[in-house]
Amino acid sequence: MKLAHLIKNGQFTRYALILLLGIFVGVGVTLERAVRAERTAAKQSDQPLPIDELRTFTEVFSRIKADYVEPVEDKKLLRDAIQGMLAGLDPHSSFLDPEGFKEIRVGTEGEFGGLGIEVTMEDGFVKVVSPIEDTPAARAGLKTGDLIIRLDSKAVKGMALNDAVKQMRGKPGSDIVLTVVREGQPKPLSFTLTRAVIKIQSVKQRMLENGFGYVRVTQFQANTGDGLKDALAKLKLQNKANLTGLVLDLRNNPGGVLNAAVAVSDAFLSSGLIVYTEGRVADAELKFSATPADLINGAPMVVLVNGGSASASEIVAGALQDHKRAVIMGTKTFGKGSVQTILPMSGGSALKITTARYYTPNGRSIQATGILPDVVTEEAKVTKRDKAAGEETLKEADLPGHIEGKGKEKPGAKKDVPSVRLETAGEDYQLQEALNLLKGISIFRSQKP
Repeated sequence: MKLAHLIKNGQFTRYALILLLGIFVGVGVTLERAVRAERTAAKQSDQPLPIDELRTFTEVFSRIKADYVEPVEDKKLLRDAIQGMLAGLDPHSSFLDPEGFKEIRVGTEGEFGGLGIEVTMEDGFVKVVSPIEDTPAARAGLKTGDLIIRLDSKAVKGMALNDAVKQMRGKPGSDIVLTVVREGQPKPLSFTLTRAVIKIQSVKQRMLENGFGYVRVTQFQANTGDGLKDALAKLKLQNKANLTGLVLDLRNNPGGVLNAAVAVSDAFLSSGLIVYTEGRVADAELKFSATPADLINGAPMVVLVNGGSASASEIVAGALQDHKRAVIMGTKTFGKGSVQTILPMSGGSALKITTARYYTPNGRSIQATGILPDVVTEEAKVTKRDKAAGEETLKEADLPGHIEGKGKEKPGAKKDVPSVRLETAGEDYQLQEALNLLKGISIFRSQKP
């Protein structure tokens, strides 16, 4: 007798329903395990099993098996049902087959194959969270907020995120054409990208000017905390002294490993809460606090963020902002404040499921709100103005017969105050503003009695 018929006629108990459903879907559930699972579920919820919905599920399953235009394997139907169940929860929960599970583990270690792009799902399309620096996606000109509507000739609408990611990955050296809808552009844009082995250098550093260092964190990986310590040590060695100020650049950083975000925050905090999480189960409730060490000895900081700064980047920015340890500059961050837990399953697969939300030390939820900068600075380019002949500004010292000044120069004053050099900041307006702010803080501190 078919299961759908049994359900319809109510010919068995709740425990028997679990047992039969388990046999029906081929998961080999024993009665003992079914009873244990039912008792566990009963402790978590007083709601009975949704008989009507289970009846609908089995009827749909039966109709597909009997009437679909081509035969479909049970495994495929059940796998698709699982993927659909998770996709209906939120954009970040998903079922990982053995290959996908392996890719996630490799990705956190800093090397994987593909295009170098962090994506999510929005309205059925693949949305670019952030192109990763020094990858095919970044070099091709993809931007945060782009909606990918086609992968080669295949439409993305209706495609599972995992399937889209799989198609974007492939043999290094092979090409893929991405069709993108971008805000402000009247027509879709087409990008041809060549897949490559993506090797991410998580932390980069350089001196901007005497005393002022710059650290760029491109993604939070398992070794990012150690990479940051090495970067700061190199800057101090190059500066031959402690830093006067530091720019921490988290723009277009899509996030990554939670422990790495905690390590980066801890590098600049000597006490207090860094981040905490809240979820339904005890294991999802965590608190992380700083240890007594500030690797730059309290030197002023500016943290640069934008709409591509997500997840772990927002944890760092939120912690430093709440502790008033840094000035957050740039534009509002992405707003991904949820925790995904990877749960290994049988057969080498895994379940990636949202289990908690992040909160900043002051109790602010990052989810769907993001971090608002202390100083909002839009993205722009800085170019040096070409002065035509005769356009030099006339000064008092240029006037014929001017008299000379007298008196002592104020101690500590400089005749020429250097501005941000374009070769230092490039055409990066936000970075220039960050450096100018650090200089202002440094001057203000030096003038205190």
